[in-house]
Parts: sequence; C-alpha cells; structure tokens
Amino acid sequence: MSDPLMDYFDAYARDYAPYKGGSWCYEDGCLYRGLIALFDATGEARWYDHLKRLVDAQVDAEGQLSGYILTEYNIDNILPGRALITLFQHTGDERYRKAADLLARQLQSHPRIAAGPYWHKLRYPHQVWLDGLYMGLAFKAEYGALVNQPLMMWDALDELLISLDLTADEASGLYRHGYDEQRLQSWADAKTGLSPAHWARALGWLAMAMVDLFDLLLDSANKVVLQQRLTALFDRLRALRTKDGRWLQVIDQPDLNGNYAESSATAMFAYAFLKAARLGLGQAYAEIGLGALHSLEHHALRTNEAGRMVLHNICCVAGLGGFGGVYRDGTPAYYLSEALNDDDIKGVGPLMMAQAESYRRKAEKPLITAA
Repeated sequence: MSDPLMDYFDAYARDYAPYKGGSWCYEDGCLYRGLIALFDATGEARWYDHLKRLVDAQVDAEGQLSGYILTEYNIDNILPGRALITLFQHTGDERYRKAADLLARQLQSHPRIAAGPYWHKLRYPHQVWLDGLYMGLAFKAEYGALVNQPLMMWDALDELLISLDLTADEASGLYRHGYDEQRLQSWADAKTGLSPAHWARALGWLAMAMVDLFDLLLDSANKVVLQQRLTALFDRLRALRTKDGRWLQVIDQPDLNGNYAESSATAMFAYAFLKAARLGLGQAYAEIGLGALHSLEHHALRTNEAGRMVLHNICCVAGLGGFGGVYRDGTPAYYLSEALNDDDIKGVGPLMMAQAESYRRKAEKPLITAA
C-alpha cells in the first residue's frame, strides 16, 4: 500500500532544483541527510539513487565541489560533506573521498574563537551560532572515524560542550542563537556576548547536532556530560510544546503577538526525540517525537491546487548581523519578521529524517532505556 508521505518525499527529491543553482551548500545537504536517513531506514534503492544523482552533479572527476571556495570559511558548507562519506563507503569511488578531504582541510585552518569553537563564517568573525554546530561537528566526527583519527571525533565533542557553555541561558534552560566573543555586534549583550532571544530552529539544529554526536562517539566521561545536557534540553523542550505538539518560532514566548508553530524546528525536534529514544536515552521521548510528526502531517502538510502535498509554515532563513542590506538584531520581533517559504528543504529534509526514525522504530527493537 502506498504511503502518501513517502510518495511526497519521492516526488520532492525527483523534482528538486539545487537550492543555490548547483553550488555546494548546506540547504542541499539537508536533503542529502533526509535521503540517507530514508535509505538507512527502508533499504529502498530510490532514496540512494536520488542521493547519488544529486551529489554527482556537484562533484567532478577530481573531487572538486561546484562553487565551493575553501577560504570563505563558511561552516555551513561542511554539512553536505556527510553525503560524500556515505557515498564513498558505498562505492569506494575516490572522488568522494577527495571531496571529503577538501572539506576536512577547511576545518584544519578554519578560524576559531579563543575558547576553541569555529567561527560561524569568515564574514561573521568571532561568532558562534547554534546552526554551525550541526553544520560542522557530525561531519568532523564521521570523517575522523573514516580516516582513523579519533582526536577529530573528541575535538568535535569538546567544541560542542564548550559551545553549550558559551550559549547557555540558565534562566530559561535554553541556548541563545549566537555568541560574540568580542562583543562587537549590536545584537550581543555587553556582558555575556549572547543574542537576545531563543529561535526554535537554532535549537533544532542544536538538538540534531547533540543526538547525532551522541550516536557517533564511543563512551567517555564527556559523552556522559553530553547526555546530561541533552536530557536537560529535552525536558525544557517537552514543556514548551504547543497544545498540538509543535514548537513556536520564538519558542518560549507563547503570548507574543504573531508567534506561530514553525515546521522546520518541529521536524528537527521530532527527529531528535525519536532518535534519542532509539539510542536508549528514554522511551518517553518517542511519544513526543511521534506526536510532533503526526501534528505536522495533520496541521502543516496540505495538498495544493495541483494535487501535490506541500509543507507549510517554514521560516525561510534567519540569522544575526548584516545581510542583504538589513541588520538582523536577533530580537523576537526580528524572528517573526522573516518570510515563510513553503516546501523549503530546511523543513522537508528534517521531516524525512523524522519519518525515517519512525520507520526504524517499527522495524527495530529499541535499545535498553537509560537510567
């Protein structure tokens, strides 16, 4: 029997136009993560075939990446590199390995703040954003495993834990979107260096980074710390759900005029909760993840006039500082001002990942629940 959601994903990948005209970018990497998750969960060749077709259009015979410039030092560009590792492991084709090596070289020289974590981008100096923790760290851990350099894996975990310390907002139990070590940005608090509000998708990127690193790393004292931080974050996220099981754009301000249930963050949290349950971090997490997934299906997925399913209420993009002639000040009002983009891959990719986790839950017995 046909599954409408899987049919939607298949049609989406079939018709997908590269987000930035074919240049290597994190948005395409979101789709690659979704396709890998679906392939791992189902074993169906269609997901792998979509992945290989799309990545092959961006990697030449010498392992060079379309439109990629290492010295831009954009941490976002690292995320799609996880697909290169997957394809190299499946095919043995050295061009994927060479392309992954290129991204690893970026990380070798990528600027860092004094405490250790990478700058978000060269054009955003001395800044750590939660987005970047997902973009760079799981690739670093996967690549470290690929080339038998475990220090890369532990460095990724150290960077994550340091970033959590730097961005933590103890009063709310959440993490702020950005941190400026120099306190030069007008969005940065003069004392803490933190941006002023809690954006749901920034926390979604963070939750996915945390659960993916927990999955990749061997047991250690710092991994126990990661588990504790993840559990504490999940406890706060559980309390911040809407009545229908989603999360708001400005996640902790339900009375804020114009606030809305945002689909990309909800999909990210659904994935993170479901994967955490599969990894044995708490089976109660599965019900939260499934509830979010089902709420998206019921409230945010609708059929358009052409008869195609479309995912709605996705924030197109949000950031901090100057961009496109606008200064993004990180206030709640700013996050609510950003445009919505139906079927944006930053929502559809994580939805694929959440659905893949729900399939794996049906097929696999969960691990023993952590105490």
